[in-house]
Amino acid sequence: MKPIPWIRCTLGLLLLCTADADSGRKPNFVFMMVDDLGIGDLGCYGNTTLRTPNIDRLALEGVKLTQHIAAAPLCTPSRAAFLTGRYPIRSGMAAHGRMGVFLFSASSGGLPEEEITFAKAVKEQGYSTAVIGKWHLGLNCEDSADHCHHPNSLGFDYFYGTIMTHLRDCQPGHGSVLYFVHAYIPYKALSIGLVSLALLHIRGMITVTRRVVFGFLVLVGVVVSLFGVLVYTFPNLNCFVMRGAEIVEQPYTSENLTQRMTSEAIEFLERYVNSERPFLLFFSFLQVHTGLFASRLFRGRSQHGLYGDAVMEVDWSVGQIMHTLERLNLKENTLVYMTSDQGPHLEEISIHGEMHGGYSGIYKAGKSTNWEGGIRIPGILHWPGVLPAGKVIDEPTSNMDIFPTVLNLAGASIPRDRVIDGHDLLPLLQGQVERSEHEFMFHYCNAQLNAIRWHPPNSNAIWKAFFFTPDFYPENSSACFHTHICFCIKPYVTFHDPPLLYDLSKDRSESTPLSPDTEPQFYSVLEVIRAAVSRHAQSLKPVPVQVSPLQIVWKPWLQPCCSSLSQLCTCERDHQIEKLRNKLKKE
Repeated sequence: MKPIPWIRCTLGLLLLCTADADSGRKPNFVFMMVDDLGIGDLGCYGNTTLRTPNIDRLALEGVKLTQHIAAAPLCTPSRAAFLTGRYPIRSGMAAHGRMGVFLFSASSGGLPEEEITFAKAVKEQGYSTAVIGKWHLGLNCEDSADHCHHPNSLGFDYFYGTIMTHLRDCQPGHGSVLYFVHAYIPYKALSIGLVSLALLHIRGMITVTRRVVFGFLVLVGVVVSLFGVLVYTFPNLNCFVMRGAEIVEQPYTSENLTQRMTSEAIEFLERYVNSERPFLLFFSFLQVHTGLFASRLFRGRSQHGLYGDAVMEVDWSVGQIMHTLERLNLKENTLVYMTSDQGPHLEEISIHGEMHGGYSGIYKAGKSTNWEGGIRIPGILHWPGVLPAGKVIDEPTSNMDIFPTVLNLAGASIPRDRVIDGHDLLPLLQGQVERSEHEFMFHYCNAQLNAIRWHPPNSNAIWKAFFFTPDFYPENSSACFHTHICFCIKPYVTFHDPPLLYDLSKDRSESTPLSPDTEPQFYSVLEVIRAAVSRHAQSLKPVPVQVSPLQIVWKPWLQPCCSSLSQLCTCERDHQIEKLRNKLKKE
């Protein structure tokens, strides 16, 4: 029997009032998102060889979600969805081509100011808001200082971190992400064009002069030279740390970044010991994205090389944040959420041949795919006295659900002028209801609808239909090693008609697709799914695409620079660096 809605709301309010009776204030929020962390990397999700005691304790004392789904399998769109509670295609943060994320700090695309983030909504309710760590949602629009996509323009009072993601280029000795540009070069079309040109010349149908050949070779030389300059300057132009609107280190030294950002987060929390103002802190780790790094205290400590060392450092940082909340007597009035932005990057191999990607556990594939390994992420929520300890929930939930959950707890109104795809998690977390409000979930690969999940009412089945799937290489693998990441467009995918159908309640690893012979409901399930896709498509409105080739390309006039281009934009004026140096000297 389902609870009557008004009883459900009353129970929730009573629990919140009890939790806040001593403080007389709204709850605080601390969100921790790890970059590219696999669900199989954590002890609380089954890993027995990688130690994550602090995250495991968080799960033991809180609620663990085992079917928590990222709204996209890539960093930029997933983070946009997390902040707004909306599928990224609704905000223009889903690409129509191969590249689905920002590679340059001087791109003009980004999360539009018109979008309502949970930070913007709670700020209007008197909250102090901060994001520390990775942003990856754009910076400028028309000049190098307009900061139209900066965290400050999207509801965050305070920012300390990186505008871009952490890449190989930011870590000396790890090569360059630009070396994988070959995956974007149309070799087949170029080869056919050159061969055709040569045959036409040989047959006398056209004449190719030496001057034309020489000009072509010069052009190739110029392109190769410019590419070399781009690789050389990439770290200086894209790997920098900002405090607010100011660049305080360019390029940054990555080794101790997690230590510094943890220290910054602790300083932020310490400001609210005796404050009546509630806060929201979004701690967005740069780890465990490549190029991998770990500080001296953690290098060589795990059984899984540098990747394992980085995961252990993340776990240490989570422990520091939780210890600080306890020390400051903030723990009882703070909702803590820990997650990843999507699955692990399985194709990541270092220049020395070491595997630098994470682990999906029993789930298939990883980052950039909508197989479960690419979108099923850790989801841990902790709030003593409000959320039950040790509870495990296997209902479908989404990282978009954080948006309405936060707004309802903070007393903010859910926007009515736009579609919000997330649902308030609190009734499910507290046991007021047993089923998720997500009957359907739509899994996008960039702007292409890749798959759909259906959890029918009054049924334990979780159907998942794929309209197309990536072509793995090698074929017997579950990754795309030939392109370094799986793509969403031809010729890198195979389309399915009828769609591939799985029942995740019986086949979590997506090992055997169903057929009309093995599943009597095969066609009826697909009929319901197609109807849901049609209704969903009608809810979409055209918006400017923020991740188009024109928006993501490097624009010199948008380049952030703390000194001058002649000095390769070099500077170091972050007090956290000196603070850490003094700490290391004492040790």
